[in-house]
Amino acid sequence: MATHLLTPPRLHHTTSPSSSSSPAARLRATASLAHPRLHLATARHPHSPSPLRHRRRGAMPVVRSSLIDPDGGALVELVAPADRVPALRAEAEALPRVRLAPVDLQWAHVLAEGWASPLRGFMREAEYLQSLHFNCIRLPDGGLVNMSLPIVLAIRDAEKEQIGDKPDVALQGPDGGVVAILRRVEIYPHNKEERIARTFGTTAPGLPYVDEAIASAGNWLIGGDLEVLEPIKYNDGLDHYRLSPRQLRNEFDKRGADAVFAFQLRNPVHNGHALLMNDTRRRLLEMGYKNPILLLHPLGGFTKADDVPLPVRMEQHSKVLEDGVLDPETTIVSIFPSPMHYAGPTEVQWHAKARINAGANFYIVGRDPAGMGHPTEKRDLYNPDHGKKVLSMAPGLEKLNILPFKVAAYDTVAKKMAFFDPSRSQDFLFISGTKMRTFAKTGENPPDGFMCPGGWKVLVDYYNSLQAEATPVPV
Repeated sequence: MATHLLTPPRLHHTTSPSSSSSPAARLRATASLAHPRLHLATARHPHSPSPLRHRRRGAMPVVRSSLIDPDGGALVELVAPADRVPALRAEAEALPRVRLAPVDLQWAHVLAEGWASPLRGFMREAEYLQSLHFNCIRLPDGGLVNMSLPIVLAIRDAEKEQIGDKPDVALQGPDGGVVAILRRVEIYPHNKEERIARTFGTTAPGLPYVDEAIASAGNWLIGGDLEVLEPIKYNDGLDHYRLSPRQLRNEFDKRGADAVFAFQLRNPVHNGHALLMNDTRRRLLEMGYKNPILLLHPLGGFTKADDVPLPVRMEQHSKVLEDGVLDPETTIVSIFPSPMHYAGPTEVQWHAKARINAGANFYIVGRDPAGMGHPTEKRDLYNPDHGKKVLSMAPGLEKLNILPFKVAAYDTVAKKMAFFDPSRSQDFLFISGTKMRTFAKTGENPPDGFMCPGGWKVLVDYYNSLQAEATPVPV
């Protein structure tokens, strides 16, 4: 059964703008006491001074109750109009070509739909250096937008030589078809060690994204303005879940959302995740919002080899809604096309920033977002608490409301997932992603209340299929 995506028409209504009795007004009066760790955004004119620098001491911040503006003020959408495509294809025939790897194509998708607004293509050197060293980019008007991950395209020596001084380049997809034209290109050195060290905080061997997309990439980076010929599709049966930022904003409007809270994940949804999401909705309703909508937004690009594949995760998510763990009438499930870096506090800024462009004005962050185990040592690669702390301070994310949560674990007394209580730590069982996968592989059931039965069956069936494929067939 397909994941519930759209609300029935009876729920498509319009919510009145906020007034003096709006949720924002009530939140201003209660947030500092009820939710001391809630990071509130300031509503301001686009050309007014930065709230971080000019807010009066002691003044209560103001929360936007309408959908949040995209970075730079407008979505940057880079797919050419249909009537231009024949001319673009003809033009591409005469241009030098660069072949995109699968991860490059995912980044072209991200750029084309405006997830990285206000970027207009793969980064030129000035943008790359700002991203790499400052985690943000300065706009022409002096403002800052967060841009914590370099979005770059690597080329090899032979490709650089073929391009020469030509201003435009055709980009081919992994299948050889022309995907886009990159205009007014700039080529500059690709210092891989510097990029890896500054992005990941380590150059230890075994970083999944490094092994996939950086280590074997070319010694040059090419940036320029991107013009994509047609919307990027994967023809994997999941394209209908890949809603662009504009499509998501339109759906939020149809539903009359007065708050949108996003949850980023790359794993199956267990009941601890659902606890975070349902509790967020409860908190927003208590603040006075009438129709908060959840954007359940699994990452759909590159993930490491032992992560559960996207098609399996999407089927599992559908069972979570089917079993009523999440409410399909107040949830939008969509795929976020970005690749995964596993870069901890650096990457979680990108995950939050991209959801601004999709229209989410609240972002849930829990323990160790975008983190992973150290590739060569038995410890976390990043401090598990630093992600949520960084989000509450990150330049360019001031207008986004960050909702940090303490970790959820299995309460052996209540026999359900619950927020961890340090005063009775002995009652809680932590089931890591590795342990969850081990349960599924071995056929051992997790404790009752860890995951809905339908969702768990999807995982067990997936791992059973892997074992069946690995079993030699008798001759």
